[in-house]
Amino acid sequence: MNFAAQLFYSSYLSERLERLYSPRLALKDNEENDPFWQREELRLGPSQPGGSYKGGPISNGTVGRRPTLIEPERLKDFGEEELLNGDVKVYDTKVVGGPEIMLMDPPKVRRLSEFRIVPRPQAQYLRFEDISAAAFRIQSGIQKTPCTYSRLSKQFGMEIYLKKEHLHYTGSVKERGVLYLLTSLTQEQQRKGVIVATDCNFSMAVAHHAVELKVPVFVIMPSCCASPRLRIYRDYGAMVISYGSTGRDSQNHASHLAKENGYLYLEEDENAAYLAGLGTVGMEIYEQVPKLDAVVVPAAGQYGLLAGTAAAIKHLSSRILVIGVEPEGFPLLLQSLKTDGPVKDMQTNPNKKLYGDLMERSLGANTFQLAKKLVDKVISVSEEDSLVAMLRFQEFERSTVDMEGAMGLAAILAGKLPELKGKKVAVVVSSANMELELVRQCVDRALVLDDRVSKFSVQLGEWPGDMAKLLDVLSREDVRLLDVCHRRHSDKSELFKAKVECVVETRDKTQSAQLRKTLSERYPSICWLDR
Repeated sequence: MNFAAQLFYSSYLSERLERLYSPRLALKDNEENDPFWQREELRLGPSQPGGSYKGGPISNGTVGRRPTLIEPERLKDFGEEELLNGDVKVYDTKVVGGPEIMLMDPPKVRRLSEFRIVPRPQAQYLRFEDISAAAFRIQSGIQKTPCTYSRLSKQFGMEIYLKKEHLHYTGSVKERGVLYLLTSLTQEQQRKGVIVATDCNFSMAVAHHAVELKVPVFVIMPSCCASPRLRIYRDYGAMVISYGSTGRDSQNHASHLAKENGYLYLEEDENAAYLAGLGTVGMEIYEQVPKLDAVVVPAAGQYGLLAGTAAAIKHLSSRILVIGVEPEGFPLLLQSLKTDGPVKDMQTNPNKKLYGDLMERSLGANTFQLAKKLVDKVISVSEEDSLVAMLRFQEFERSTVDMEGAMGLAAILAGKLPELKGKKVAVVVSSANMELELVRQCVDRALVLDDRVSKFSVQLGEWPGDMAKLLDVLSREDVRLLDVCHRRHSDKSELFKAKVECVVETRDKTQSAQLRKTLSERYPSICWLDR
């Protein structure tokens, strides 16, 4: 070590010894005997509560490490190892400033209306958004049926447009609701399959579209179901099982199979998806017939069609009238509107051959509320008027429909809607599923009701040529002889007389009235038989 280094080290060592052993501060007389840890050099904390440190800096509210005046190792010499444990304690402190002055907000003046409890609107059971979504979903599986101008318009003084829903593959408007219902099922339900019972338009639509969607479908039918109808279901691709003697037996068996095998038992009810699919009819009518004034919808066993169509029409244009039509033999909706609630049991007995399984249909609470809110008018028509309407479809529209499909037009033919004179009216033709033999019987009955077929009896003498003269009169009147029966000795009081019964067909009511007048003048004994 050179001389300069030695000199620097000696001065440094003497300075350190002087700092350690010589007093740097002048102690007061009363502080000379104070312990060393009370001296200011060793006070590492604040001098008083709330006070600040005289030494170290404050960063983020925390005091920094103050430089130690006495080396920690040197404290061992004074026996204070236990006190500080060889380290310097650091205390956290919080800098408290002056109280912040907060200005009070002015008092808020609330209106009286803010204290009122405004009830939230109830969620709609069937929205137009649901109907439009259904229209988009089923557009690839359901054809857009025509809504054509009817030849009957001029006869009744209004523009009649027929929405021909009977042109669907299964002959029923219910295909719309069924297809959207099936596509709304979960994949698990579609994989397991669905099951239906009873022979109706709903079951036929389920059988057809379930097969198209690759969904297993089972149809349970009573043994009384006609063989041609069973063949239709099998042609669609459904698994048909004949069980029980009545429709109730087949329904119970279908419900049992559904629970046992995990099938989904489908019945025609007020399912929201089903109603939304049926409501697409109203969207199409509004698009196809501009400046529409009214829509006439059948409601026999198809209250979902009426409710869904009304929901779509009223959303698009509230000024368009929606009119529902029911049969007089089963006015379920009319009775429900009178009692302000769905009627569960109707004490009536409509013709099951004509109206199908109408007795098994019910009116749900949601469907009733929709009809009560959206339908402007509900009327009923007689069985005779519906039969005549079926006849008009065959003559003027060249199509065959069933009783439910003809009810909308029947309301106009019967004069039940005089307020629609001069208006543009759309009539929904809902279905056309009727057995051929029943169609023939309905046509024969309708011809009689329309005064187109007449039956009379007349007494003729047994003189040669009397029968020929009667036939000659009928020929001159240009009527068609359907049947003739010549009976001799039918009445004991009339000797040498023969009773002749004839069934004739005329073109219309005018020709029928003229025939009655001519025959009554020539044969005073003529008797027109009741219909």
